[in-house]
Amino acid sequence: MKKIGILSDTHGYWDEKYLYYFESCDEIWHAGDIGSMEVAEKLAAFRPFRAVHGNVDTEDIRRIYPEKLRWKCEDVDVLMTHIGGYPGNYDPKVRSQIYASPPQLFVAGHSHILKVKYDKTLNLLHINPGAAGMSGWHRERTLIRLAIEGNKFTDCEVITLGDRQP
Repeated sequence: MKKIGILSDTHGYWDEKYLYYFESCDEIWHAGDIGSMEVAEKLAAFRPFRAVHGNVDTEDIRRIYPEKLRWKCEDVDVLMTHIGGYPGNYDPKVRSQIYASPPQLFVAGHSHILKVKYDKTLNLLHINPGAAGMSGWHRERTLIRLAIEGNKFTDCEVITLGDRQP
């Protein structure tokens, strides 16, 4: 079993709460708009770290973190990208890939809208962890913890980090 911490849209903002809430996690996944190498480096120094770049990320981040990642976690096929949409409204950049070869878990950020939704048509779980940073229009900062055992998802938790300050 692997316990995963998932966040997105930090936009360069660092919060010590990330480490507190990811203490029990085996891996950390960042779904883009990291915003600074410092944030990526702190997370990567804490736990094994996977990330994709987002639309606000600069060239230094884009050189290290790809636009899309696909890999196996336990027995689960995972696809992660920053701009991905959600079930019933996948972004054109990933829509054909998702329909041609659906992953079991699709992680995307960008919208700053927390969403955990099962796509019955494609038999996949979609997760958007919302936004963990201060930049944007969201009201609450959120992240997600999830356990993966074999091909099963358990213990999905939404964690609220607090209000976004104007």
